[in-house]
Amino acid sequence: MSWIVEQSIAALQQLMLSGECSAAEITDAYIDRIAAIDPGLNSVVEINPEAMRIAAALDDERRAGTTRGPLHGIPILLKENIDTADEMLTTAGSLAMVDSMPTEDSTTAARLRAAGAVLLGKTGMSEWAFFRSTSGTSGWSGRNGQVRNPYDHDRSPGGSSSGSGVAASASLAAATIGTETNGSIVSPASANGVVGLKPTVGLTSRAGVIPIGSSHDTIGPLARSVADAAGVLSALAGPDPRDPATHAARCGNYSAYVDAEGLVGARIGIATTLFGFSRHADRIAFEALELMRASGATTIDVPELRVEPELRDAGRELLLHEFKAELNNYLAGRTRGSPRTLAEVITFNEAHREQELRHFGQELLEMAETRGPLTEKAYLDAVATATRLSRVDGLDKVLTDHRLDAILAPTGPPATPIDLINGDARTGSTATLAAVAGYPLVSVPAGAVAGMPVGVTFMGTAWSEPMLIRLSSGFEAQRGPRPEPTF
Repeated sequence: MSWIVEQSIAALQQLMLSGECSAAEITDAYIDRIAAIDPGLNSVVEINPEAMRIAAALDDERRAGTTRGPLHGIPILLKENIDTADEMLTTAGSLAMVDSMPTEDSTTAARLRAAGAVLLGKTGMSEWAFFRSTSGTSGWSGRNGQVRNPYDHDRSPGGSSSGSGVAASASLAAATIGTETNGSIVSPASANGVVGLKPTVGLTSRAGVIPIGSSHDTIGPLARSVADAAGVLSALAGPDPRDPATHAARCGNYSAYVDAEGLVGARIGIATTLFGFSRHADRIAFEALELMRASGATTIDVPELRVEPELRDAGRELLLHEFKAELNNYLAGRTRGSPRTLAEVITFNEAHREQELRHFGQELLEMAETRGPLTEKAYLDAVATATRLSRVDGLDKVLTDHRLDAILAPTGPPATPIDLINGDARTGSTATLAAVAGYPLVSVPAGAVAGMPVGVTFMGTAWSEPMLIRLSSGFEAQRGPRPEPTF
């Protein structure tokens, strides 16, 4: 089992190509490691009962002379809000959802299958992707309980793709898939010492994914290296008729942008106004910037880049409106057995308070239920405000005015203690501007504080994933090995 730890996707492919091992043996090794390690982490909700059969079939294809690409035979875990039309459940962590099933694969699952990946299982998450209560604990759900950080089981795993971040860090799969609305990929990436790649909204399809809001939602990989994340993104990206937002999505080999010299000649903005929520994260980010300058990058302060209260309010209003409309639409497409509307979800939670509401409430669900259709003025005004402040007068203006390739800021603080009484200590993060804009982020491990990892985030404009991959891989190459959990 130990031979699987920290193995890259390329290394696993080489093992299969040389005949040293098979996809079935790799899959079995991850299943054994989950059984040995995950009881203390609670990051994997279920193993796909078909995983070994799928791996064996992919081995047969390889023996017959066919491989589907870089992910052929590679085990990947999916967040449990991503539909799979198989024996696994898709619940977003809610007990309300366990008695119904999706009727078809999400586009994410279908594309991974087509690329030859082994869908190994589902990872735990913050229930309803942390869009349930105004306070809460990252990684907790009614279905799965509490996901725990591999570096310290008493500290937060980050949210809401908590299990995906933990499982990637603990080498429970070659890579994992998360979803992000506002920080839900990059937060667990930073907290668990892995790379989190949050794509431009519309680069990866949201079809068959339990939604929060289409203005913010996106699907992306968490992995132990930028190269692995880029390889998985290559399989996910592209237009999908099931998701109109992807009409301009750009297919391609994102692995081609991984570059150990990627910082040479780069112009990187320092978003100084996004610092300050953690002196520890600030120190690590400034050390990272020194390394970038020593590696050939130019850094420019951009103090005008701000997250105004008006921007936060507009972003929240967008999500409250979109969640009601889009969740109702999603629920209508599942088999009968669980709630078909947001109102019915709220009623279920009230009827099962001991299981669902014993720690925190459902204020955000109740607020969303009061919102009107996406044609009402409050929503349209929020769209206009969000676009102006996050894009036109925000990221796009700063990137253009200073001729920047990207902007850098600390991702978040070192993981804080799990607190099921008061909820997460929300000291700060830097995902909001890109979240509201729908723009990409890459968080990369940058250092550690008292053994707890901390990441830095590269942010850019729409469709700038190639540049962000180049810069983050260049930093990763200069930084050296990530801090591994020791268990």
